[in-house]
Amino acid sequence: MAATFRRRLRRGAASTAVAAVVLAALTASQAPAATEAPAAEGAKPAPPADTPIDGGSAYFTDRPPVHRPAPPHETHHTGHGPVLGTGPAEAGLPATVLAAYKKAASAVAASDPGCRLPWQLLAGIGKVESGQARGGAVDAEGTTLQPILGPQLNGHGFALIKDTDGGRYDGDLTHDRAVGPMQFIPSTWSSGGPDGTGWGADGNGDGKKDPHNVFDAALAAGRYLCAGGRDLSVQADLDRAILGYNASEDYLRTVLSWYAFYRKGTHEVPDGRGVLPVHRDGTGRSGGHGGGRTGDASRPHHSSPAPGRHKGSGGPGGSGTGTPNLPGRPGGSDGTGHTPGGNTGTPIPKAPKPPKPTPKPPTEPAELTTLERVGGKDLSATAGTEFAASPRVRAKDAAGKAVAGAPVRFTLPKTTGARFPGNATSVTVPTDKDGLATAPTLRAGEVAGAFTIRATAVGRTAPAVAFGATVKAKPAPKADTLLRTSDKELTATAGQPFAEDAVEVEATYRGKIAPGAAVTATMVTDDPKQPEENDKGPYFKDPAATGDGKDKPVRTLTGLTTDAHGLLKLPKIYTDTHAGTFLLRLTTADGAVLTIELKVAAPTGS
Repeated sequence: MAATFRRRLRRGAASTAVAAVVLAALTASQAPAATEAPAAEGAKPAPPADTPIDGGSAYFTDRPPVHRPAPPHETHHTGHGPVLGTGPAEAGLPATVLAAYKKAASAVAASDPGCRLPWQLLAGIGKVESGQARGGAVDAEGTTLQPILGPQLNGHGFALIKDTDGGRYDGDLTHDRAVGPMQFIPSTWSSGGPDGTGWGADGNGDGKKDPHNVFDAALAAGRYLCAGGRDLSVQADLDRAILGYNASEDYLRTVLSWYAFYRKGTHEVPDGRGVLPVHRDGTGRSGGHGGGRTGDASRPHHSSPAPGRHKGSGGPGGSGTGTPNLPGRPGGSDGTGHTPGGNTGTPIPKAPKPPKPTPKPPTEPAELTTLERVGGKDLSATAGTEFAASPRVRAKDAAGKAVAGAPVRFTLPKTTGARFPGNATSVTVPTDKDGLATAPTLRAGEVAGAFTIRATAVGRTAPAVAFGATVKAKPAPKADTLLRTSDKELTATAGQPFAEDAVEVEATYRGKIAPGAAVTATMVTDDPKQPEENDKGPYFKDPAATGDGKDKPVRTLTGLTTDAHGLLKLPKIYTDTHAGTFLLRLTTADGAVLTIELKVAAPTGS
């Protein structure tokens, strides 16, 4: 992966040294007013009831520029590769961070296509949470050069979350802090999610789940945003997903404004050269383990002028009396101003713009009225394995024609252990051109039983479709041979028990260890042709018995199973007053038989 990034950028302009300087050099400009992307019309979605992903930490409140300025004069071309894309400075995304967003969105699209996660949404959240990993201050693998930490969540202006990670991620032994490019709190990263194993993910394939790595954090954020069967093309689902990050209406509007801005176009810039935001809603993010901002905040950013200000207009370093450089072609010659050193005579008239074609009205999609089940057989799988077939439905309109692009949600009952990819209990899938929606691969839980899968049309009143599903128990493990692990003679004195763990055996099947194999142990008579359960001599005690039954002799034990290594240690063996040689017989359902001698000596002096 590192080699790929180096080929992409030829990172002479994005060395670790440059990135470290940028990390300490925040611009002191003022953010302009911005056109806000509206949230869903009608009733506002209620924020999720659980703790927000970032713990309600501070966030950057900078908004995108109202008008997209002309491409900046600066070029990042080094002469050793293709010229990087140009455009508004605020639309430039650090190369590794941009790659992480796109990789995460692609992975989520494969596992949960019905979510329709756009990478620009991850970029919008990344901008508001960490300023795109502090302008792309990451190494070749995507890990931040310095920890990005939110304020201490000590209940003063933020949520109260006492330390849950022993300082592993945030270096704080008293309270948690939001960490990394996407600002996860440690408890959410390690133990959140529907199954309590955490939202943490391994996005770069290095075998680790690191919230300080932008690939890992972006994939985790994508999976969270898609949780609960959300379809992010539906405004209400989009709003709920963002509010789950930080339950603030201002936060929602800020993220949506950047999301809308990035959808209009972005370009790649070298790592460490992204525009850094400067305005926060409260206590600032920390670039290290302290509680404040690192570096000298008064030093101007080396990139283009801050949004809303122009060179010579009174901004940092300007005279305060100059005329702003209006957006136009590099050099200022756009037909309305004067080219430095050029002719100041009559301006060259602009060519007339061709008339805009009249747009055609969009074709209204057909109204979905019916969902039909495809395939008549119910689904079945063995515990712990994948179902061979997936639920499938066809969407139709009132005329019986297929409806394409209709969202269909497949939902599992909470009582089953079966899961869709990503440990999801519901997924939303759009219908294809033939009106078909197929659920992703379903994996059975470990417990046998039956359940029902429901398919519903999102936002429509069409009747739901039910699919019966059955999970079959795993076949019983087999064992065709039993052997003792020791050849030591087994002896005891009448009235005294044998040594603890005196009898240990190993089970195999066709020469391989047999874990989980069921074994029956019986004290038998010495009749070689037809041995029967003995009524005297050594015996077991029932481990499940209570009261007076605890000491009652038991000479047949069932339900014994070998461990993961195919081994079985028998419970403690007791003796009565009878002396002599007795037989213990161990058997399996697959024909394995092992007979062991137990010698009981008479007490001394009897």
